Amino acid sequence: MPTAFRWLLRIFIGLVLLTALILAFLWTVLTRSIPDYDTGWRVDGISAPMEIVRNNANVPHIFGQTDADVFFGLGFAHAQDRLWQMTLMRRTAQGRLSEIFGARTARIDELLRRLDLYGLATQSVAEQDPETLTALEAYSRGVNAWLAQVNEGALGRGAPEFFLFDPQIAVWQPADSIAIMKLMGLQLSGHLDAEVLRARVSMLLGQDRLRDLLPDDPGKGVAALPDFASLFPGVIPSHAPLRVAEDRLSPFPRMPFAGASNAWAAAPKRAAAGGSLLANDPHLGFTAPTIWYLARLELKSGGIIGGTIPGMPVLLAGRSEGFGWALTSSYLDDQDVFIEKVNPDAPEDYLTPEGWKPFQTRRSIVTIKDAEPLTLTLRWSDNGPVLPGTHYDLASITPPGHVASLGWTVLDPADRSMTAALKLMRAQSVAEGVAAGADFTAPSQNVTLADRNGIAMVTIGKMPKRDPRHQTQGRMPSPGWLAENRWQGMLPYDSNPRFVDPTSGILGNTNNKTVDRPFPDHVSFEWGDTQRIQRWLRLMQMREVHTRDSFIEAQLDTVSPVARTLLPLIGAELWFTGEPAPEGTPERRRQQALAMLAEWNGEMNEHLPEPLIAMMWLRVLQDKLIRDELGPLADEFSHTQPVFIERVYRNTDGAAKWCDIIQSSPVETCADIARIALDEALLRLSEHYGSTIASWRWGDAHQATHDHPTLGEVAVLKYLVNIRQSTSGGDFTLLRGRTSGKDPEPFQNVHGAGYRGVYDFADPDSSVFISSTGQSGHPLSRFYDNLGELWRRGEYIPMSLDTGLAKAAAVGITTLTPR
Repeated sequence: MPTAFRWLLRIFIGLVLLTALILAFLWTVLTRSIPDYDTGWRVDGISAPMEIVRNNANVPHIFGQTDADVFFGLGFAHAQDRLWQMTLMRRTAQGRLSEIFGARTARIDELLRRLDLYGLATQSVAEQDPETLTALEAYSRGVNAWLAQVNEGALGRGAPEFFLFDPQIAVWQPADSIAIMKLMGLQLSGHLDAEVLRARVSMLLGQDRLRDLLPDDPGKGVAALPDFASLFPGVIPSHAPLRVAEDRLSPFPRMPFAGASNAWAAAPKRAAAGGSLLANDPHLGFTAPTIWYLARLELKSGGIIGGTIPGMPVLLAGRSEGFGWALTSSYLDDQDVFIEKVNPDAPEDYLTPEGWKPFQTRRSIVTIKDAEPLTLTLRWSDNGPVLPGTHYDLASITPPGHVASLGWTVLDPADRSMTAALKLMRAQSVAEGVAAGADFTAPSQNVTLADRNGIAMVTIGKMPKRDPRHQTQGRMPSPGWLAENRWQGMLPYDSNPRFVDPTSGILGNTNNKTVDRPFPDHVSFEWGDTQRIQRWLRLMQMREVHTRDSFIEAQLDTVSPVARTLLPLIGAELWFTGEPAPEGTPERRRQQALAMLAEWNGEMNEHLPEPLIAMMWLRVLQDKLIRDELGPLADEFSHTQPVFIERVYRNTDGAAKWCDIIQSSPVETCADIARIALDEALLRLSEHYGSTIASWRWGDAHQATHDHPTLGEVAVLKYLVNIRQSTSGGDFTLLRGRTSGKDPEPFQNVHGAGYRGVYDFADPDSSVFISSTGQSGHPLSRFYDNLGELWRRGEYIPMSLDTGLAKAAAVGITTLTPR
């Protein structure tokens, strides 16, 4: 027995030592790709020695003898910290994900090939001005210089993910950067999705009830449109769900996630210190690391600092010494779906206003890991690429003998958006910033600008010129063979909405409706916000003058105007009614919840139970209102539609009829549905969070899910690479945390402000910014999530152009010397 025990002990110790050796080996191999920021490199592609100073938050401050050298340094720094993220975005734009991920991404690649974003980006390179070409080429040299160092120094393949996937990395090219900008356009698009949904609901319910469920932004009404069924009588209405589950690598957003953001500015007369103020927090899907990367560039025109996206040599949001720029999604309607009639006698022809015409056709082969390659026949009409019915549920609205094509400004082969973006970040004044937008094509944005003397906001991006006779006004798919439905070119830049130095001294945008112009100069019928703007207006009006801190307070505001508006409406006949119910009964639980909500001020604080009760109540209520009419199609309405619920409970145009469940014999009132929905909501929450209502926390449900796009679902690894944090805010607060809308965790915070910045031009170096994870994309780096906790708490880091300050607190200074 003692002998057996000794042998077991020896085996155990041996296994422990072996495990320790394996872990030590893995640690050594994997950490070789963590860059040494305090060293020097000899590189090709620069004209003179240069420095990349990393401050204590690992924000690079890049100094070079020429602008080209500075852009080289940015490419070098991006590749050091985000090589996997950059190459993944490039593969996505190229439609080449399946080469490393196999069949799971074949549909993604198929659609990207049909859109041909990368081919169009390649054509657009020649359209850029000489300064932009110089920047793109220098940036590419910087990325490739780091790739050379990785290969020469065996630096862990550049990122740990390359040990699990194909480590071969093609050299970076200017077209790659333009393709990533086009990919961002795809991630910010949503009108195609909205057109299909509107068409399907129109066929099921008709225009009258469609007006309730998908109402226009409150304001001037829109002329009645034809029912979709009258345009295409061969289409059969369907209650089927709109789409299959999406892969986390998919860049195609559902409408609720088609871009958002906040930006506001105050002129000097409305600023306490006498200098303009500007705040910006762009909203995108959360990933680990965040898509944003903070950087400072010292150009010949002066220093600039702000947020970049790895893969592009551009500061998309930031400031110089005396000028700042901020972005929000404009929701410009830059997509139209066209139904093309195919010649039954010659399937390669389609109908145009001039008669039958052949599709433009070519072949493309998608290589799929561990599977046979997929050969595609790509077709284009005059209106745009032909998309298969399997994507965006286009088959559900396409009659037999027809196909769907997409008109979209991003598909312009002469796209000069990169040139415009570089002009904007070199601008020195509001006037120069407005002028820079003339070259911008897509994705359309509202750019809020501020200099020492004034403020402005302008919509940049090409606006399609539509015929006033357009049958659907671009709100639903239309017959592509009719001339009145086709685009008539693009409107001039002067037609874009523009606001310069308003008399109020305050400008802002929360993706709300910016203009009320009749079609076809309308900009959009779909807007990203009808609620946050109300809270923002209130906060701006509360002060005669503003400060940097008051702008920060607005960015972090968690009061929900939806909760304040809707809860009194839907609970009007429930508050303080009924005898006290016995403990443990549903009636008692309802009374307790109503008592808590009656005392609540609408603050979506992560530590409170009231936000969780209110949001679940609204979620269940909306489902009760629409499920019997729409069936499974109701799943597409995954988020609360506050204007719809308000219309129902105010009985606007008879909308209260939604409260009656048509499949039941009794006639339910809106109070009945509100009570039933509240009871069901409380039951669901009790099953998930326990029976003690006071112990529920909004933050337990509303966790920010910064998940790794490729390793985030891998057992064990997900605990290393995913960053989860409890957060305040919600779908309708200025501190916006867009919820997933998907059961079983519908309130996870999946989309929000990965970057926040507040710029004070009375004292520029007191400006601040933050990103939501960290600068590094390496999970073992201390800079992978070092900014995340600051971001969660609503804190910021200094946004200073002071060179001495950056060097004094530097974690390293990288010196690049020409070979």
